[in-house]
Amino acid sequence: MDSYEVLKKSVSDLGVKSVASDLGLSTSLIYKWCQPTGTDDCSGADNPLDRLARLYELTGDTGPIRWLCNQADGYYVANAVREDIDAIPLLHMTRRIVREFSELLDVLTESIENDGVIDLKEAQSIRTEWEKLKSSAESFVASCEKGLYE
Repeated sequence: MDSYEVLKKSVSDLGVKSVASDLGLSTSLIYKWCQPTGTDDCSGADNPLDRLARLYELTGDTGPIRWLCNQADGYYVANAVREDIDAIPLLHMTRRIVREFSELLDVLTESIENDGVIDLKEAQSIRTEWEKLKSSAESFVASCEKGLYE
């Protein structure tokens, strides 16, 4: 789905006028954000999603994307590098996921056995292991969807 389609769907429930008013922007700008750009017959304007994507392309920094995910009560999880996944046989990939799950359980167990509570530092370690597990699992699923293990 293109960025303008995402925005068009997003503003459809509230309506362009309401969104424009709440953002302090003109309705015409919101309408332009919801139209395609890039060709002579398109009258759309670069929207915030296009600009965020371009910022990432320029800097390689996922900080703004992570921040936005946090604003939506979520987390950004990067997929493993595609070339790395392509070289991993199915059995090795599944073992990798199980190993990372085991590492997460080790961190959880150590945190609880230590003093019966999980402090902020331990929570950060748990988060790190969880992110690694999610990344590997997502990469595996994406590889399956692309027919890598047929």
